[in-house]
Formats: sequence, C-alpha cells, structure tokens
Amino acid sequence: MKALTWKLVILTGVTVLLLIVLTRIGWLVSERQERQRGAEAGVAAAQAGPQVLLGPIVQRQCTEEWKALDKDLTLTPQRRDFVLSAMPTELSIDGALAQEPRYRGLFKINAYAGKVALHAQWSSLAALTPKAERNGALRCDEPHMMVAVSDSRGLRAVSVKRGDTPLVVAPGTLNDSYPRGLHADLKGLALDQPLTLSVNIDLVGMTDFGVVPAASSTQVKLRSDWPHPSFGGRFLPATSEVRPDGFEASWLVTELATTALRDVAAGRALPTVDRDAELVDYAVPARGDNAGARITDTLAFSMVDPVNPYVMSDRAIKYGLLFIVLTFVSVGLLELLAGRRVHPVQYLLVGLAMTLFFLLLLSLSEHLSFPLSYGIAASAVVGLLVFYGGAMLGSARRGLGFGALVGTLYGALFVLLNLEKAALLVGALLLFAVLAAVMTLTRRFDWYRLGLGGRMLDATARPD
Repeated sequence: MKALTWKLVILTGVTVLLLIVLTRIGWLVSERQERQRGAEAGVAAAQAGPQVLLGPIVQRQCTEEWKALDKDLTLTPQRRDFVLSAMPTELSIDGALAQEPRYRGLFKINAYAGKVALHAQWSSLAALTPKAERNGALRCDEPHMMVAVSDSRGLRAVSVKRGDTPLVVAPGTLNDSYPRGLHADLKGLALDQPLTLSVNIDLVGMTDFGVVPAASSTQVKLRSDWPHPSFGGRFLPATSEVRPDGFEASWLVTELATTALRDVAAGRALPTVDRDAELVDYAVPARGDNAGARITDTLAFSMVDPVNPYVMSDRAIKYGLLFIVLTFVSVGLLELLAGRRVHPVQYLLVGLAMTLFFLLLLSLSEHLSFPLSYGIAASAVVGLLVFYGGAMLGSARRGLGFGALVGTLYGALFVLLNLEKAALLVGALLLFAVLAAVMTLTRRFDWYRLGLGGRMLDATARPD
C-alpha cells in the first residue's frame, strides 16, 4: 500500500510541475497578444484608427455684444460667442466597406476601405435663427455644414452637393468639440426654406466603424465582404444577413429612442467603438462642463476574427490541466488492464508531450490557419505517444489504443473550441462519459489487494 501511496504523491507532484509549464505557455500567449495589440496601435498611428461618423450638421457661429456695468459702475463691452446647430430631419446613410487588411510582422490587422454616402434633409432651419440673451447686438457668420470623423487621416476623397450644386470642401469642422472632419460653406442659405445635402466619402479605417444617429430619423445601410461582423453600439440592426462572402445590415432609429441629438448639441465628444482600451484613442475629449463626457449612442459593427490564434490558444490552454489528468487516467487504466507497471518518469514524459502540443499549436497558428495548425500539432503528439506508448505498455497494439484515446481527447477539445453556446454542455457530457468509462472498466478491481500486490480482479466477483 505504501508503494501505491508514494506513486500517487509523485504523480501529484508531476501534475503540479506540468501545470507550471502550462502556466508559462499561457504567459507566452498573453505576451503574443500584447505584441498584437502593439501592432494594431502602430497601424492605427500610421494610417487611421477606428472610425465614428457624425453629420452632416448645419452650423452657424454667432456673437452677441452688449455693455454692462462693472464693479466701478462703468459701462464695459461684453461679448458672448455661441454656435447654433440644426440637425437633419431625415438622415440616410449607405455604406459599402471592403476588407483592406494591414500587416505588421506576423500580425494581421483587420482594416477596411470603401464609400459612404450621406443624404440629409432639413424641413426647417429655424434653429439657426439667433436669439439675444442680454438684449445685445447679434452678428452671425454664414451657415456651413460639417461632418466629423474620429480620424481625419482616413478621409481619402470627399464631395458635397447642395441639391445639385457642388460645394467647396475644406478641412476641419470649425467646431471645437469635433475638430476632425470637413466643412463646406452654405452662402446665401435661406433659413425659411428646406435644405438637402449629399455627402460622398471615400473612407479608410481599422477594425471598427460607427455612426452617430444625430437626426430626427436616421436610416443606415451597411454592406461589407467581412463574413464575421459583431454588431455593437447601442442599437442592433433592424435587419441583417450574414453570409460566407459578407454581410448586409440596416438600422432605423428615431429621435424618440436616442439621446444623440442632445449629446451633440451639448458638445459631447465622439464615442469610441474599439474593443480594446489599449488602442490609441483618436477621439477628442469634450471640453468645459462636458469634460470626459462622450456621446453614448452609436450604430456600429466590428470586424471580429472568430479564429484569432491567440484567443483560441488561450481557450485551449484552459483545458490543458483537465486533458493531462484525463491522459494520466488513461495511462493508469491501461497499466491496470495490461498488468504492466508504468514509472512516474514515463508519466512525466507523456505529460510533457501533452503540454508541448499547446506550444506547437501557438507557434504554428501564427503562420497557418488554426484548424490546420491544430491538426498538425495534434497528429505530431498523438504519433509520438503511439510510438512511446507501445514501448511503455509492452505492445504496439496497446500503444495504438493509447494513441486512439489521446486522439479522441484532442478531437473533443477541437469541438469544444469551436462551440460557443454549447461548450459547457459538451464539456460536461465528455467528463461524464470519461467517468462512466473509468467506473465501468474498474468495477471489478479489488483496490485493497492492488495496494498489497494481490490480484487486481475481485475473486468473489462473477463475470458478466
């Protein structure tokens, strides 16, 4: 009994040692993820980051001047500068964004390029009529339209039309809260007449794209050849179709459902739609009373890679200890059934082969597709264990049986990695099946005699 106890203690130590190795491989995965985030930040800094689009909005800069008594009872000139904004009554956005990936070393960064068409209508521009607060003299500049973006470096080409008349586009928005973007003067604009503006933008960005629904009614249609969109923001699409060759989605939001109009009027900063806080944030923070405040409502999607090698490797490592224990259980069962003793060093070598699988998977998946990398790494480890198991268990047939057990475990792991909603259910069923198999195979063992070196099969048991 003492020999069996010591063997169990040694195997526990071996398991702890292998857990340390798994933890170190997990650190390596985290380090590679950090390098990938650094590559994403580098591409964002060199080209353009995630984009959020706001506009078009018609604005007018005004000044009110008056005289007031100061503390010395002297009339001194006073001045108030303010901006009047008119949000569209109806805003229609149609965008087609195609993949345009960027590479930084081994790392692929999802990016896009395409055309976005904005069509806005104002039934009234009465909001641009100034009102005096101090009974002073009012003076206003000519109205202008502006479109704001998170990163103006992503603007490749822009055209603006007022009805059928092209307008001259200039950089900047003339709005301190949203400095990045473009504007066009609207000289001679009649404030008592409806207005129609069309804006066509050739845009590039990275990973994420969002639209602020700053209109009484906003309709957005987006198309892309990216087959794995993640719809975010505060509103999911009203309709969406995701296909292997891309997706189409449409949103419809009214002013009754969003605070975007109020947030824009208050000068809140553009929101960020990137999923990683480590990325460079190109949105300009709000100023004054709105410091730190952002617009909360967006219609957005992200170019999510569902088979990210680092995410998948990290998920696989979380099952690592369980698979090592299950492999040790398989070796122990074969040891009992074959009547051949297996040394703890042999358990250690088998466990190291199992842990090496995760390192092979990580390194291969940086160069090959994840399924192919998984197949190569699993085949290499299973082949090694078949070869070693034949010598360890005393026959090639037993080695093949051992390899079949390990191969089944790897197959189950691959299924778990590719499942999201049913991963817990499949994992629980797998553990139940393993436990049931162990209990079935060992139901006739006399565990007391096993520790004393006696017969493993209970003499009183009757065969089935």
